[in-house]
Amino acid sequence: MIQEIAPKTFDPAFRRQKPEDRDFLLHYEYNKVMLKKEGDRLMIPTVGELLEETPEIAAKAEYLFSIDDRAYFGMPDMAVPEFGGYVMEGMQIFRKFDPMYQGFAGITGGQIYRFRESRKFCGRCGQRMEYSQTERAMVCPGCKQTEYPKISPAVIVAITNGDKLLMSRYAHGTYRHFALIAGYVEVGETFEECVRREVMEEVGLKVKNIRYYKSQPWAFSDTVMIGFTAELDGDDTIRLQEEELSEAGWYTRDQVEDYSPCISVGHEMMRAFKSGTL
Repeated sequence: MIQEIAPKTFDPAFRRQKPEDRDFLLHYEYNKVMLKKEGDRLMIPTVGELLEETPEIAAKAEYLFSIDDRAYFGMPDMAVPEFGGYVMEGMQIFRKFDPMYQGFAGITGGQIYRFRESRKFCGRCGQRMEYSQTERAMVCPGCKQTEYPKISPAVIVAITNGDKLLMSRYAHGTYRHFALIAGYVEVGETFEECVRREVMEEVGLKVKNIRYYKSQPWAFSDTVMIGFTAELDGDDTIRLQEEELSEAGWYTRDQVEDYSPCISVGHEMMRAFKSGTL
């Protein structure tokens, strides 16, 4: 999965530090990220590569996190250099980024960027928020309201019916491959209750033997995905929620797509079913 970057180590701890030339610089504009293009290759630029064109980085760049001994900094307000091969690319570029640990860094930085952009003003009193000096948060200088990064829990479930797996396609968005049933957890709801509700709402099926599989951060949607497996309970007739899904069906192991790279917990469960280990 995209966050599995071993032997490299991701360190999300909050720090106040200045960038070094060898550190990486992440600049986002809406749903795009600035990358450096050399030939056919796209890379996250370093601070040193950008300092000549954007000297204010040294004083204004904000520390985000580290991978091994190299830090990643965010620079929300800057002009993309006209020279040097810098381009703005959609965030989906990180789904198949090489190396993959840089793809993980790119989407994680994007999650922090979206949090800060959506919390510019206090929701309680309306004053402009400020960066906390002690933790990853936005703080109102007036009423002291503190806002932390948005992390929304969602379940995703691999439902089996003997030697078949339930797969579906989303009705909206750009992702057109098959996927598993998924949805956000509601207030006052357990993960297992969410599994039952989402499956019933989206495909009209009952499930049993719900078991935890594993979880993963999914920064594309500011989410923590909690993976489950489950078995069909009773009638296998699918009643599609057309507002959410364009199609759904039961598929045998040889009909399951072999995703590469396998970046999500959903992909991993589908691959496990295909290989006969789930």
